[in-house]
Amino acid sequence: MTNREIIETLTLIANLLQIKGESIYKILAYRKAAEGIEGLGRDVRDIWKEGKLAEIPGVGKAINAKLDELLETGEMSFLTKLTAEVPASLNELLEVPDLGPKKIKLFWKELGVTSVAELKAAAEEGKLQTLPKMGAKSEAKILAGIESLSRRSGRVPLGSAWPVAQKLLDTLRAIDGVTRAEAAGSLRRMRETVGDIDILVAAPDSAQVMEIFTTLPEVDRVLGKGDTKSSVEFRNGMRAQVWVHPPEKFGTALQYATGSQHHNVKLRELALDQGYSLSEHALTPTNGDAPLYFSTEEALYETLGLAWVPPELREDRGEVQAAVQAALPAQLTQADLKSDLHTHSTWSDGKASIKEMALRAYALGMTHYAVTDHSYGLGVTQGVDAAGLKQQRAEIDQVQAELDAELGAGEFLILQGIEMEIRADGTLDFPDDVLADLDIVIASLHVSLRQDRETITNRLLNAIRNPHIDMIGHPTGRLIPEREGADLDMDRIFEAAAASGIALEINANPRRLDLSDVYTRRAVEMGIPISINTDAHHPAQLGETQFGVATARRGWLEPDQVINTWDRDRLLNWLQSR
Repeated sequence: MTNREIIETLTLIANLLQIKGESIYKILAYRKAAEGIEGLGRDVRDIWKEGKLAEIPGVGKAINAKLDELLETGEMSFLTKLTAEVPASLNELLEVPDLGPKKIKLFWKELGVTSVAELKAAAEEGKLQTLPKMGAKSEAKILAGIESLSRRSGRVPLGSAWPVAQKLLDTLRAIDGVTRAEAAGSLRRMRETVGDIDILVAAPDSAQVMEIFTTLPEVDRVLGKGDTKSSVEFRNGMRAQVWVHPPEKFGTALQYATGSQHHNVKLRELALDQGYSLSEHALTPTNGDAPLYFSTEEALYETLGLAWVPPELREDRGEVQAAVQAALPAQLTQADLKSDLHTHSTWSDGKASIKEMALRAYALGMTHYAVTDHSYGLGVTQGVDAAGLKQQRAEIDQVQAELDAELGAGEFLILQGIEMEIRADGTLDFPDDVLADLDIVIASLHVSLRQDRETITNRLLNAIRNPHIDMIGHPTGRLIPEREGADLDMDRIFEAAAASGIALEINANPRRLDLSDVYTRRAVEMGIPISINTDAHHPAQLGETQFGVATARRGWLEPDQVINTWDRDRLLNWLQSR
């Protein structure tokens, strides 16, 4: 079983226990174990073989035994017994907006409803409104939720939610009286997917904020409207919530709403040790003294004796302990990046010439960039062959001369590279003598990503061990949300990368974000160089590194570990030494 399948199994158990009405502590135990596995940078099967399942955060003795059985036999007797009591199909009902476990249990027990389709049929027949605490309005609301669900596909990719949130923030910040508006939740923590869009607003009066928010042209339904909180659903199926707090209490509320839940638990425990009770409203002394309010998060963290923790780090992965010791990683910013080393032009599937791409890169403040068009092995891109590389080199030399004349000699440097296909049989598109003439070589997986683990791992290892290859592009080949990455043995990949000194890429395209944050953290710990690139196919995509930088920050990556932050001479020396 893969990590994802195990995570889904533990989440299913937690959901079914919740519908059954089990203890909240038992439910949270399974959720914590699932999150512990999600935060791994390793295959859980390897940890199991080493007998170290208990070292995974959230995996206690009882869950350890269940996972051992699952990994040994492919089945879990506890889950089999549970699904005999509570139909597994009830899990999908939790996806229906505004439908909680108590109502699901009611519909199941009283009407035999076990699926979304059965729930819809029962609601259309008017059966729900005959049940206790239900009525025609509640029934209509559930039908609307089912219709909404058909437009949604679970969590929303960060790249889709981000522009919606930024437009909303611009609108809210322009309202008279609003002193601050910020995203919260998983969006502010820059997770690769987010649930609803959560926005916190600082204003002395909420009425105007709520009126403007709930009447936006993009709003399809108002789900709730109040003095403190309002919720809407947009026409694209995304949902957003806005909370309004007095400016003097905004910092505490923002910290709480940003999360994560487990980070907040750690802060509450720390506060209790210091004689405080921490909530979304205030830091209240347990001796009965007056509550403390904070207009900024920084003041709250400082009062608790902590350095301010950047939102991207708030996942209970050691950041609170690091903040206590003033040992948080130095924060990478987009401004730190001096180059983009993975881009495409009209020589393959790009939409602009080399000069157009170079001028855009220079305008963005870069000092160098690499043209890395696809090699011919990826046929759909009409990639470059050996003869084409020679012709491309002539064009690069011509464009370089033109830029030297226009911008000044040495102002900007174009590197010639290639994004070379790692073929399904593990061979590479070019022999070593061709690769040796290039300034930088990226090797990537694009095809046959569903090969078995051993086969596809060996494909990537073959590229990593080639001394002429400088970087592995988007290592797992995933696309968010439609395609999971290849089933790679990441332990072997990281070990080989560390031994060879090759760089691994964080592809900043929000559909990829590959390496993920947890794999980035592992690479950081092993000293593997990282490159953050846009994979731009158009000048407008150059400079769109914010999601890659956020992934790097979530992975505790510091600026000096990113080869794009290096000046030109340092990068060239590194490339030549490989």
